[in-house]
Amino acid sequence: MTETILLVEDDTRLAEMVASYLGGNGFDVTVVETGEQALEHHERGGFEAIVLDLMLPGIDGLDVCRRMKALSGLPIIMLTAKGDPMDRIVGLEVGADDYLPKPFEPRELLARLRAILRRGQRPTAPQSAPLNFGRLQIDPGSMVASVDGRACDLTSHQFQLLLVLARSAGRVLSRDALMDALRGQALEAFDRSIDVHVSRIRAEIEDDTRRPRRIITVRGAGYVFARVQDGDERGGHAA
Repeated sequence: MTETILLVEDDTRLAEMVASYLGGNGFDVTVVETGEQALEHHERGGFEAIVLDLMLPGIDGLDVCRRMKALSGLPIIMLTAKGDPMDRIVGLEVGADDYLPKPFEPRELLARLRAILRRGQRPTAPQSAPLNFGRLQIDPGSMVASVDGRACDLTSHQFQLLLVLARSAGRVLSRDALMDALRGQALEAFDRSIDVHVSRIRAEIEDDTRRPRRIITVRGAGYVFARVQDGDERGGHAA
């Protein structure tokens, strides 16, 4: 089955090269040059993933990403030309599932695309039963986390990270261990990206992000997901 990709890139030469390479590897690629065109095509639907340049004429890539994520959970890989870590961090914070600094090898983009698409196609069994931690419920089947019945606003990448932590509730996981657990899911291998994702998850599941009670930082070691907190219902489990 051919998978359809929306490529948003105003560098014509780069766009043609990427589209040709992805097309030769089984993808059907639609290329647009502006943020406005990207939003129009996204609204029409029919895509499995989006490759989105950060620097675009008119509406920039960050705003496009933010608007798209408000409408759908379609995976987005952001292309950053500056190579500035802050650009990548902001991209993750507005909902990008992954990023790739320019210049890049088309083979790496292909690998990252396949990784985020595999993530959405993974079978839910045998670990598909919801995980209940008092007010927090994590449902691997629907890839939705909720607090008091309210769905959390997490990217698929952030949900997978939360799931890894929750399934190891009570155990300290280093950043390296988290990266190993998320191998194949296009997580950039440097510590700060883990911290950015954890910060975004905390904003959704914690009552007070300044004093997190669910995902605890263990200084010099990593993170631990607290199994039960005061006031939570007991009997939650981690699969």
